[in-house]
Amino acid sequence: MRDLEMFLHGAHVDDAVFELRPDYRALLVAVDGLAAVGSSSGDELLVAAERHAGALLETSPVDELPHIAAWREAYRAFGAKPQRTRNSLEALTRRAPDGLPRINALTDLYNAISVLHQLPIGGEDLDRYVGPPRLVRAAGNEAFDTVAGGADVVESPDPGEVVWCDDAGVTCRRWNWRQGRRTTLRDESRSALFILDALDPMTDDELNTAADDLVDHLGRLGPDPRTARRLITNPNA
Repeated sequence: MRDLEMFLHGAHVDDAVFELRPDYRALLVAVDGLAAVGSSSGDELLVAAERHAGALLETSPVDELPHIAAWREAYRAFGAKPQRTRNSLEALTRRAPDGLPRINALTDLYNAISVLHQLPIGGEDLDRYVGPPRLVRAAGNEAFDTVAGGADVVESPDPGEVVWCDDAGVTCRRWNWRQGRRTTLRDESRSALFILDALDPMTDDELNTAADDLVDHLGRLGPDPRTARRLITNPNA
């Protein structure tokens, strides 16, 4: 049986990331014992997320929504252009009024929670991890497996780019922009890692409420799934 707490204990956010954004917090949720479920299981939640995004966008331009604006500033801090490479929350919120993607049960679930609670969330297949997750500023020679022009390719992040990685390479580029193929959640995934990214003005209470909502819905995707969580904050804040 996997020791979820031990896995999360090895997770790390580098000081160089906190230097960019001292207010950054990563809430990691690991889950094991998931059952096979159809992609339609989260459709009601996706519809609620689509309606929520539509209501938000009736009152404010997407780039002025508080949490999206904060992430646009974070991207600028490490040299990314947010109008070209949108954080995952902004990309989903923009798309939601016209319909969020339907991919698989786990991905649909965390995408819906992301939009409903307005924070970026990443989901990874825990069984495909090699070592613990780490958030660092890239050297520029790390491997990132993705798709370009319909073909599988291996790219490298830009030097200084903020990336999530494990011992085998980059799992997510530009903090929360694009996830790699190796650790992508699939229909057959039975263990998962979810990364909830928070910046001010999101409070710790709001962050934990989002995690509670995610865990509650995960509890419906198996006979008795086990979960563990860990909050990583700036030790110098």
